[in-house]
Amino acid sequence: MISESELVTLARSLGMALKAASLRLATAESCTGGWVAKVVTDIEGSSDWFERGFVTYTNDAKCEMLGVSAETLTTHGAVSEATVQEMAQGALQYSHADISLAISGIAGPGGGSVDKPVGTVCLAWAGRDSWQLTRQEVFVGDRRAIRMQAVFAAMQGVLQKMSG
Repeated sequence: MISESELVTLARSLGMALKAASLRLATAESCTGGWVAKVVTDIEGSSDWFERGFVTYTNDAKCEMLGVSAETLTTHGAVSEATVQEMAQGALQYSHADISLAISGIAGPGGGSVDKPVGTVCLAWAGRDSWQLTRQEVFVGDRRAIRMQAVFAAMQGVLQKMSG
């Protein structure tokens, strides 16, 4: 289980790396409800490297705020690599950030299926210099644990991209 202090430590590391590289981050969150934005803005001085966050919990919000295609949502669903890829691109398009992360998932306790069980989380990262990564995870635990793991993985993904 990831602890709150581990999230804070990771957010501090992320902030130092972004600031050192003169880069700004935007977030596009669904199942985490803005938790990444909350964790990073808990860090003093985060306005130097955190540009904005989008909480797009519904499909309409994903379309209206981030430009996610209704066709993508119909074809692949909200919890899909295709959707988070569009969310990450939309976060860049509708912000002044250099790097974005996106999260959509099924945190439970209901809502899962055979194909997408509870704990399924899709993540995406994108940069203004045209790089993009997506990944699907299946996290375990209760709703809070799944969301916490998603927040950690999203921030860790930015750091991993920046370091190599």
